[in-house]
Amino acid sequence: MIRRILPLAFDSFGVRSMATFVETDDLKILIDPGASLAPLRYGLEPHPLEWQRLDESWALIKEQAEDAEVLIVTHYHYDHHDPDYPELYSGKIVFIKHPTQNINRSQKERAALFLEAIKGLPKKLENADGQSFQFGKTRLSFSKAVCHGTNPRLGYVTEVSIKCNSEKFLYTSDVEGPSLEDQINFILEEKPDILFVDGPMTYMLGHRYSFKSLEIANENLVRALKETSLHTMVLDHHFLRDLNYKMRIKPVYEEAEKRGVKVVTAAEFSGRKIEMLEALRKELYAKYGEKEFKAEKRKLREE
Repeated sequence: MIRRILPLAFDSFGVRSMATFVETDDLKILIDPGASLAPLRYGLEPHPLEWQRLDESWALIKEQAEDAEVLIVTHYHYDHHDPDYPELYSGKIVFIKHPTQNINRSQKERAALFLEAIKGLPKKLENADGQSFQFGKTRLSFSKAVCHGTNPRLGYVTEVSIKCNSEKFLYTSDVEGPSLEDQINFILEEKPDILFVDGPMTYMLGHRYSFKSLEIANENLVRALKETSLHTMVLDHHFLRDLNYKMRIKPVYEEAEKRGVKVVTAAEFSGRKIEMLEALRKELYAKYGEKEFKAEKRKLREE
């Protein structure tokens, strides 16, 4: 069985990440051990509270990486891996997005840096694209490389399915939707019980993300509800950078309610408060400048 699914760092936790720890009867797996902050949002640098959440996230990622036997890197953006922490991969079985095939120039360069950083450290290193691997009763299946978003401009990612006995968990990585057929097809073929989705990139709606892509993403998420055995859908990451995220996928919430499926953020899945710190950066600076933040932090510490 799948014993535990533990979101470690997500946008609803206040950082850019989808780091997730999964424990089955046979295996402890850490997917995408990375976290970062938007260098600029609304023309503002990260607020001190965001830096605090980033430090907390990294502490948890490092702790769970020690416990994990398998680490997975679905692509080479720095909110999903970090070459500055090669020790995380020491003695581990590591599955990676293929570093030279179906990849754009930027990610190819980052992949080379990452592989150089971890050289000689993993117990085993495998290219994962389109492959399946068995560990006792646990099967790890990876999609073929699919677009990071609605086109190849940002490169490609691999989706991950984890099955143990009759239970199945699926992690999409950065599909920004999903709005493309091969992105949703992997989900429909795998038929997960729990689905972690990088939802539509609506904070860029009308700019880098089109209204048509949002319409297709809604249709595909409804398909996932209708054509799989889902009981929980977690929508997060890019999606939680939009303060109006709930209104963007109204058809999904409506279909989920009909079917008794939970549609929640990673924070809600974890039983914690949603902290959309990037989306609220202007408000954070208005309420707490750096001086006020330090005073508030000192006060909380004293209490």
